[in-house]
Amino acid sequence: MGDVKILLDESEIPKQWYNVAADLPVPLPPPLGPDGNPIGPEALTPLFPMALIEQEVSTERWIPIPEPVRDIYRMWRPSPMFRARQLEQALGTPAKIYYKYEGVSPAGSHKPNTAVAQAYYNQKEGCRRLTTETGAGQWGSSIALAGAMFGLTVRVYMVKVSYQQKPFRRSMMETWGAEVFASPTNMTQSGRAALALDPNTPGSLGLAISEAVEDAASREDTHYALGSVLNHVVLHQTVIGLEAREQFKKINEFPDVVIGCCGGGSNFGGTAFPFLMDKASGKQVRLVAVEPDSCPTLTKGRYAYDHGDTAKLTPLLPMYSLGHDFIPPGIHAGGLRYHGDSPLVSHLVHLGLIEAVGVPQLATFQAGVLFARSEGILPAPEANHAVRVAIDEALACKQTGEAKTIFFTLSGHGHFDMAAYDRYFAGDLEDYAYPEEKINASLAALRPVSLG
Repeated sequence: MGDVKILLDESEIPKQWYNVAADLPVPLPPPLGPDGNPIGPEALTPLFPMALIEQEVSTERWIPIPEPVRDIYRMWRPSPMFRARQLEQALGTPAKIYYKYEGVSPAGSHKPNTAVAQAYYNQKEGCRRLTTETGAGQWGSSIALAGAMFGLTVRVYMVKVSYQQKPFRRSMMETWGAEVFASPTNMTQSGRAALALDPNTPGSLGLAISEAVEDAASREDTHYALGSVLNHVVLHQTVIGLEAREQFKKINEFPDVVIGCCGGGSNFGGTAFPFLMDKASGKQVRLVAVEPDSCPTLTKGRYAYDHGDTAKLTPLLPMYSLGHDFIPPGIHAGGLRYHGDSPLVSHLVHLGLIEAVGVPQLATFQAGVLFARSEGILPAPEANHAVRVAIDEALACKQTGEAKTIFFTLSGHGHFDMAAYDRYFAGDLEDYAYPEEKINASLAALRPVSLG
């Protein structure tokens, strides 16, 4: 029997984003300035348009999606949801496996859900230029696309190891008109300092953020755009989970477990947060964030105040962190190589409402290949982390005989990641669990978050 595709029509694209901050059982601790005191919205005005700053601090449950943004969403939204019958058969599991496929966007991932919104608000406020960072290149591709749609110049600082591993992501960005540079560069003080310490550094998202923030702060015509972590970014991604809830209603189903890969947290939060409304109303659903065990932010990091970037240009955010100077190994899931995590995701993990698990690199590629051979879609290395845990959940059901309903978001395709698959097939990839002593050393200087 073939896979089941569950579709919505254009009229069912969400008209509002869901803001989980309205429903937190304990309020989210505020960001802090360099002096250790809470900062106000005015501290963010050099980097972001006021509309995004208002979303960042909002506790309103529903935020209207502007019609120009919904008009562009119609290019690929609502995204399809499938029942993975072929994968179920390959695993011999009684579980039902569903996945929502975000690779149908023009950039091939979930990232345009926020890129379009950010470009819209910046253009509306009169901004002419955006700077940003990117890990695997999915975010950089998305903001390059959105910038072209709204007439904005875009400069992307791409983590050097990903710049080298993923040249076609760079080509996509340049096709849409963006400038792309391997980070660290010699164009910023942050980049020059990093190169002075280690000329051969592979770079990191934290370092690329420093360069992009420094660039944006130096010019009045420029704002900074971020692809994950911050509240407004996760907010925009809730179109994923909101659509998924409607798709499950159409087939009279509801998931027992909701799974998403997690680097900065926007894909996972966008998938899982709408289901927290159901969890709060008494429905039994597990929400599982999956990260690489070589960058174990949620599973081995500390819930603390830390900077979102290496050069400490950003405010101190309450989040699980491995330390802002943490440089993770050059695994191929470049979008998950971040030292911190979304304050909202971190807060909910700390409160015990979300689970977190780390998985090794080889197991994720094994899962991705099995998924491709059964379902036909080649997942991005980041998405393979969610595939891995969905398969593990289904295999557990095979052992117990439980017919659970498992749902995950397939955050993007891997068409530009074939070099990683080539290395996997050649046996050149290896697992790397970050040494405990190095993690402990990186955590030593972090300031704990108090919820009291």
